[in-house]
Amino acid sequence: MSLDEWASKHFYLSAESSYVEQAWRPWPFQRAILACISNDDIRAVDFRKSARVGYTKMILAAIGYFAHHKRRNQALWQPTDDDRDEFVKTELDPMLRDVKAMREVFPAYLARHKDNTLQAKKFLGSMSHFRGGKAAKSYRRISVDVVYLDELDAFDADVEKEGAPDVLAGKRIEGATFPKMVTGSTPKLKGFSLIEAREMQADARYDYHVHCPHCDGHHAITWGGKDEPHGFKWTGRDAESARHLCPHCGALITQAEYLAVWERGFWYGDDGSTIEHDGVFRNAAGERVLPPRHIAFRVWTAYSPAASWADIVKEFLAAYDKAQEGDDSKLKAFRNTTLGETWEGEIERTDAEELKHRAEPFRLAVVPWGCLLLLASCDTQDNRVEVSVWGFGRGSEMWTIDHQFFFGNTQEDEVWDRVLTYLVETRFPHVSGTELKIAASAVDSGGHSTHRVYEFARVNARHKVFAVKGRPTGERNIRDGASQVDIDWRGKRRKKGVTLWWVGTNLVKDLLHGRLEVEKPGPGYVHLSRDLSDEWFRQFAGEARATRKTQFGSQTRWVAQRKRLEAKDCAVYAIWLEHHMELRRRPEAWWDALEEQVQPRNLSLFAMADGPPDMAQETDSTPASAGLLLGAQPTQEASGLLAREAPPAAEPVAARPRQPAQRRVIRSSYLKRR
Repeated sequence: MSLDEWASKHFYLSAESSYVEQAWRPWPFQRAILACISNDDIRAVDFRKSARVGYTKMILAAIGYFAHHKRRNQALWQPTDDDRDEFVKTELDPMLRDVKAMREVFPAYLARHKDNTLQAKKFLGSMSHFRGGKAAKSYRRISVDVVYLDELDAFDADVEKEGAPDVLAGKRIEGATFPKMVTGSTPKLKGFSLIEAREMQADARYDYHVHCPHCDGHHAITWGGKDEPHGFKWTGRDAESARHLCPHCGALITQAEYLAVWERGFWYGDDGSTIEHDGVFRNAAGERVLPPRHIAFRVWTAYSPAASWADIVKEFLAAYDKAQEGDDSKLKAFRNTTLGETWEGEIERTDAEELKHRAEPFRLAVVPWGCLLLLASCDTQDNRVEVSVWGFGRGSEMWTIDHQFFFGNTQEDEVWDRVLTYLVETRFPHVSGTELKIAASAVDSGGHSTHRVYEFARVNARHKVFAVKGRPTGERNIRDGASQVDIDWRGKRRKKGVTLWWVGTNLVKDLLHGRLEVEKPGPGYVHLSRDLSDEWFRQFAGEARATRKTQFGSQTRWVAQRKRLEAKDCAVYAIWLEHHMELRRRPEAWWDALEEQVQPRNLSLFAMADGPPDMAQETDSTPASAGLLLGAQPTQEASGLLAREAPPAAEPVAARPRQPAQRRVIRSSYLKRR
């Protein structure tokens, strides 16, 4: 029996927590959610919601179902102990009293007994724990099958510096045969929302779609906007005229018309899959498929028959009027509790189209003039490793050099062998005629291949391969420390292990954002190649910076606007490498020596300005240390240089004689900045 079926048969709305005391009949959009909660193939169900959509009742029904029907141990966390006490007294205890089926498995019903407390309820064959989420100790010493986190965004993001509450709660189900995590919340501030972060991590995200009574096209009920071709529309300030605009045929739908067709609705995923009322999943072609392990639902007040569309518009108009007077508190509450959306507040973002527009016509895999050192960063996924190569020059000037995909199971050696070959053996031609190899590499150890990354970094330490991990909150520096990690790979443990380097990701992203605002090539400028894909630009611009004011000052955090961000993550780790190698502290003499090897000083000035000459002469004045660090390798010595024609009415410029080592020639790419 599914949870939907069990609730329809047994569940009851108690007088203490409902407008009407009666047997419960789930609303159409609730049925699939209930079915997914009881589906053992689904490990995590997230629910970003507004008020008045019945989430608490669904959680109560699930607690009763798993105790009565499946006899599984459970744990529920509320944001505080007081919230827990109120939930048990006003919601849970009345449910245990009024749902008669629960008396079959709850011997301590109405008894003053240790098996019936605010902290725990002992059922026949199972135990349910109820705790507040403020203290780290509340997440210890229990092993259960099902966990719930109610109003997740009201929890502390880092519980007593031991981790996020959903991560701590998830540890309690790691040994379960059929682990299940259910989280739900009204979202709060953009960039600081735990439920939105979980939603972004889900395998698929679903909105409830209904059929238009005029054209039969299906669409979600949306708030829209004044100039949007969908969503709520009304005349002037007449809230009673509120209608929903169909995005397909442009018809205006009343709430009565919506309620007449909502039984035919279904959940539609961002991947084209659908969920029917009974929890059956189908792909975009309509074929029945297995469900994802982690899914997220989004629903807001307009779907509920308990709220009228006219009242929603009235609430918005009142909040809008206050915002015009400088008080945006009501508008914030409207967005959070009615629309079920995060409040953005002060937010900054980079537009992908703007980045693409500023991209330059230089080829990938060829090192441009002024770029003197190559650093690689690797993002690890379950089925691939993505490698970005970034070039650096004087003054932290940056260039995109290459971006490669290495597909394969990242738990196996084969894919890592190909990555190592690329990192160690690839030689990138420089426009001056020399070649550069990758000087150092950073590999992300997050995800499911953590120990494999540790091993890869350990055995390739001589190639300057570093295992890194982002520290998304509480960081103090871009280089945010290091820790020694034991290796447990293929049954082996190593006493010394490998060094795991922590990256202050928000600080790096702040720095990168600042560099992207530099408008002219030179120190701090980020050069992007037009050869990069549209998806690369979308990933690179896929985050926004949100600022929250607290009693301790302003907090800034970068938040994902899309699921895939590999290009941005790789750039972050490349900048960490730049700081780890202390490139910004290198003296001018060090850069001069490096430039002498990579870009020999006896090249034609006009040849340097226009592009790569055919060949370059090797110099003997560069310290060996710079060559070892950079791996620059001059090509075959040439007998002369090809000269570029000068502007009209000028004679061709001949190859310049080699300059004495003590005199430095200013390169053409630096003329504008000095």
